Amino acid sequence: MQTDTNITPVDSASAEVGEMGQKYLAVGKSLSMRMWENEAPGEPTMITARAYETVGFVISGKAELHLEGDQKVTLEKGHSWVVPQGVRHAYKIIESFTAVEATSPPAQAHNRDSASQS
Repeated sequence: MQTDTNITPVDSASAEVGEMGQKYLAVGKSLSMRMWENEAPGEPTMITARAYETVGFVISGKAELHLEGDQKVTLEKGHSWVVPQGVRHAYKIIESFTAVEATSPPAQAHNRDSASQS
């Protein structure tokens, strides 16, 4: 079995930005990482169900994660979370919010991260 031994560093200052404002960081074959940086407070995002699992970690700020079934979790600095693949959810930013998320499979592959996907 041949192993991929390439390492590709990504500078977040020049990383590609997605249509929802996310910065795409490292991308592997089965996992990717993105950053939401200084997201402004506002109305909740559109409710979506994604074709990938998401784990995240809050660097700063505060947000609410609304999951199907009337579940609501407050996310603050130092908190982490999981949104299982296919679960309907929305985020509401309460205070300027910066977080890093990993998705599996990679969110940006095959248009999985499009705002129109739900």
